[in-house]
Amino acid sequence: MPDFTHIAGAIADLPTVPLAIALAFVFGIGARFMSLPPLAGFLLAGFVLNALGVRSNAVIKEIADAGVMLLLFTIGLKLRIRTLARPDVWGVATLHSTGTMIGFGAAIYAISLVSPGLLGGLSPTAAVLIAFALSFSSTVFGVKVLDERGEANALHGRTAVGILVIQDLFAVAFLTLSAARAPSPWAFGVVGLVLLRPILNRLLDRVGYREMLPLFGLFTAVVLGAGTFQLVGLKPDLGALVMGVMMAPHKRSEELADALFSFKEVLLIGFFLDIGLSGKPSFEHLGIALVLVLLLPVQAGLFFMLMTRFKLRARSAFMASVSLSTYSEFGLIVCAVSAENGWVSEGWVMVLAMAVSLSFLLVAPLNIKPHKYYIRVHRFLRRFERTTRHTEDMPLEIGDATVAVFGMGRVGTGAYEYLRRRHGSVVIGIESNLEKVAQHQKAGRNVIHGDATDSDFWERVHAAPHHLRAVLLAMPEYRANMYAVQQIKTGNFEGFIGVLAKFADQARLLKAAGVHAVFNMYAEAGAGFAASVDDAMTPRITTT
Repeated sequence: MPDFTHIAGAIADLPTVPLAIALAFVFGIGARFMSLPPLAGFLLAGFVLNALGVRSNAVIKEIADAGVMLLLFTIGLKLRIRTLARPDVWGVATLHSTGTMIGFGAAIYAISLVSPGLLGGLSPTAAVLIAFALSFSSTVFGVKVLDERGEANALHGRTAVGILVIQDLFAVAFLTLSAARAPSPWAFGVVGLVLLRPILNRLLDRVGYREMLPLFGLFTAVVLGAGTFQLVGLKPDLGALVMGVMMAPHKRSEELADALFSFKEVLLIGFFLDIGLSGKPSFEHLGIALVLVLLLPVQAGLFFMLMTRFKLRARSAFMASVSLSTYSEFGLIVCAVSAENGWVSEGWVMVLAMAVSLSFLLVAPLNIKPHKYYIRVHRFLRRFERTTRHTEDMPLEIGDATVAVFGMGRVGTGAYEYLRRRHGSVVIGIESNLEKVAQHQKAGRNVIHGDATDSDFWERVHAAPHHLRAVLLAMPEYRANMYAVQQIKTGNFEGFIGVLAKFADQARLLKAAGVHAVFNMYAEAGAGFAASVDDAMTPRITTT
């Protein structure tokens, strides 16, 4: 029988970073083959490394921190301050945090009165602090899954991100008030960063399109944002977020976010590995963490009920709640600071680390196709909707339109303009980003706010007479396009379906799903270019 202890020891002696990269790749691609998000594989790789005796080090932590900073910076690039001012954002975040602290705090304290070990002998203050740490949802996880599904700009995506930001501000307030993390008297000086905005805007106009564009993003997020905030005793992650929000109005903000995408994705692998490598738990730690994970449906249910009270439709509330159904790395920081100050025992830090990790693993599969799960329970969930609706969450109505273009980005706008010239006013554009809707309407286009993945809309289309004869799906995310196709086909829609794809394998799968025409962005770009200049080129050729 092999000596596994000796093998594990030998593996633990290998260089940490190459070993971590190797296991991250193996488990990441394994997760993908199993139709799970790669981040589930990265977390599992961290647990395996932990079991083999490997521990996190300064390099992995630096990579993890840089990944989180870039993630929050790119969140900021897509965030608008007015989103945070919406009652359904700050109101839900505040009420959810308060409800969790009261409910979970009371339950934890009651159990501690009759339990031995780690759960026993907790003071009321300790119970409330633990509940406060459990009230946070993971910003990294929530934003990443929304980004992967292409829903960060949809109403439920903006609502979820806004709630996450408000929660992060609660964490910052706690860390600021705790003696262990008192900020510098110069902290108020960070307001002066706003004075740099005109200079940064000019620089962004002139950095070009190649290596200087992502380098500008790294400089702005890591040096100006995170570095400045760290110098004055504030959370560096918050500094990166603030710089992103400050640059968000710039016309190249979306382009900057795209330029940082690959950096962000690779560096975030370090974050998920570091979570799995965060100490060695006991069976007691694991048992308490499992109980906490079983409480996640309560967390999600509270989010859902609060959002529907603030007039969001059941679908929007469900989709946002699913994205928020994890425990948070910021909650882990809150618990760690509480332990440093002697308010809770050190063992609770390990419990929170395990609960965060397990919540990621269990909720990741749910976040691949939340639309599918909503379909199964939508009739029940609609009972909780208010009769009056949120002004941004009205049911999608297309009137007498016969051609609908979903996704009014560059390609969708081009398709809309072409079809409008040929078919007239029967063409309508539908876009999930409200700012883009306003821009298109200002330009005189017939564009309304809506979401192609809205199953409630397709249910109405299938149930009632309509004029719709052709649907073009020009959204940038393959998953969103495929899900919309499935919704359309469910109701035996007999009209024309055209879809945008980026890669050949996606085009094949869309064709197999019943799409009539797939435009492969990259493969057919040359043909489109040639067609557009053919008329101008032909006279020159024929006269020479």
